[in-house]
Amino acid sequence: MKKKLLILLSVLGINGIKAQDLTSKDGELILPQAKNWSIGLDATKLIKNANVDFISSSQAITGKYFKDAKTAYRFGLLIGLNNWTNKQMVIDRVAATNSVIAYPAAKAMKENEWKRFATAVGLSAGFEKRRGTGRLQGLYGVEFAFYLSSSTDKFSYGNALNASSLSPILVDKTADAMSSAALGRANNIDSVPAIQNALSNSARVLERKNGMAFSIGARTFIGAEYFVLPKMSVGCEFGWGLGYTRTGRSETTLESIGSGNTSGNALQSVKRTTIDGGASSNLRLDTDNSSILGGISTSLRLNLYF
Repeated sequence: MKKKLLILLSVLGINGIKAQDLTSKDGELILPQAKNWSIGLDATKLIKNANVDFISSSQAITGKYFKDAKTAYRFGLLIGLNNWTNKQMVIDRVAATNSVIAYPAAKAMKENEWKRFATAVGLSAGFEKRRGTGRLQGLYGVEFAFYLSSSTDKFSYGNALNASSLSPILVDKTADAMSSAALGRANNIDSVPAIQNALSNSARVLERKNGMAFSIGARTFIGAEYFVLPKMSVGCEFGWGLGYTRTGRSETTLESIGSGNTSGNALQSVKRTTIDGGASSNLRLDTDNSSILGGISTSLRLNLYF
């Protein structure tokens, strides 16, 4: 981290400015003044990835408004929307069973699809006091925040389930399982479903509504900023806060093949079943080194004042 910070400071031209000057060579004020605004971004992401990820909760946009040179009101905003689709090709099971394909013809294929819809909204507000007369400014204060997030996964399968006794199409725990490089395994196959008389004791997910998560909290913080250029600083902070998070129940809709009685002799059919999941809550009092919206992660912020 120290090496990255030195690289950033070098790029910004810190070596060409005397550390104790409060105005630049052109006479520009270096420190923020009353009625100035600022915006801040997570500098660690800019260094590592050379881009800004506005979907991740760790990349909330933060800002300040200065009541005077030593007092500022803080705010943070996060609005994340993600509509993500992953498609993968699988063998056409009906064609593979009923057709003779001569070499070197390609096997018939169908398409599985996984869609994820995710939203995240967060707000924070607070105030900070500042100390110091040079480029290095100490800061401390308090802030409050809340955060909401939810996501839904939807799955569609190229091979429809078929309960025919002559050529059934059953849940395939390998072929029906989906994954992606971005999100990992979809966990869309339930090998032990809570479904009475499910054939082969397996089912596949059609829709999964993950429970909405709600967080609220307050924190005190202390930190510092160093002004590398007029109205431009690199800063970090450390805090201690109280937070409460509650995650609502999930709801999963599955499809499976099963029979209508316990003996298994009834006619088999394809049915859908909706199952409720659990809920959770957490109350924490702990230290952190980032804002409430950013979670517990390394915080190195680039701040611009105007």
